[in-house]
Amino acid sequence: MNYESFVDSIQPGVSPPADLSPELESLWHTKAGDWDRAHDIAQEIPSAMGSRIHGLLHAIEGDFGNSAYWYRRAGVSPIDRGGIEAEWERIVRDLL
Repeated sequence: MNYESFVDSIQPGVSPPADLSPELESLWHTKAGDWDRAHDIAQEIPSAMGSRIHGLLHAIEGDFGNSAYWYRRAGVSPIDRGGIEAEWERIVRDLL
């Protein structure tokens, strides 16, 4: 799967592709508008990438203090409101 086909698969009311990693599944649900499901998945990913995705989700909800905490745990610089879309794309591309 490439970035374009991943993005094309995202549609509300449709299930994500079955072969996605938990990281990509969380990001898929994020873009499909299901923040709660995305967050539930991210909380269960015990890696730096899981923390980074968790931080992205809290940035999306506007809780930048909590977001910064998770980005510090991931070992990367926190993002601000203007960096949310670019960060989502960067993580997806890194994972694919």
